[in-house]
Amino acid sequence: MHVFYIPELSPAHAEITLSEEESKHACKVLRLKNGDQIALLDGRGGDYTGEITEDHPKHCQVKILTHTLQDAPKHEIHIAIAPTKNNDRIEWFLEKTTELGITEITLLLCKNSERRQSREDRFEKILVSAMKQSQRKFLPRLNALTPFPEFLKKYPQGALAHCADGAKNGLHTTFQAQNYPILIGPEGDFTAEEIAAAQQSGYDFITLGQNRLRTETAGLYACMLALQEIQ
Repeated sequence: MHVFYIPELSPAHAEITLSEEESKHACKVLRLKNGDQIALLDGRGGDYTGEITEDHPKHCQVKILTHTLQDAPKHEIHIAIAPTKNNDRIEWFLEKTTELGITEITLLLCKNSERRQSREDRFEKILVSAMKQSQRKFLPRLNALTPFPEFLKKYPQGALAHCADGAKNGLHTTFQAQNYPILIGPEGDFTAEEIAAAQQSGYDFITLGQNRLRTETAGLYACMLALQEIQ
């Protein structure tokens, strides 16, 4: 059954009109017709079955047949990551961590960041596509590009992975299932000043192994390590 994302959908709806983009995809690309059934997700745990009643390519009308609601996960996996110079690499990270079960992503602006702007609209579409493909019921929260000092003020504790010398622990010894973001720096790593600021704030320093990882690989690996702690 084809899956569509309708963020405004709720159990109170008896019918819903797909967005123009989703209507075009349903009626022109997939060639769905009146009477065809589709799956609908609201990104907040709602899983619906609908039947097309008006197969219009700009405002496809759908009658809601059934719905179920999945409880929100009790854990959080929040990774704050500096966008890579090559957009394809950070997009790969967004897709794969969404498939795995990440709950929140913050785009982090650091002193060594090579990319100082981000396309949140493009990134949001990647998250939606990965959610539908992996049959997840919750869409990860995507936070806009945030300067490093502002992030520390908002999240004074968490874990930070860096390549500089010094004592570090494995994530399995420090991870907490709530209010514990994991910070992944840019290709040039965090600066000494940023590392010191994080330490003063109360961050744990973690290791992601002996090999030096690309930014997006480090983010994916950190997500996998966190998943191991909550499963």
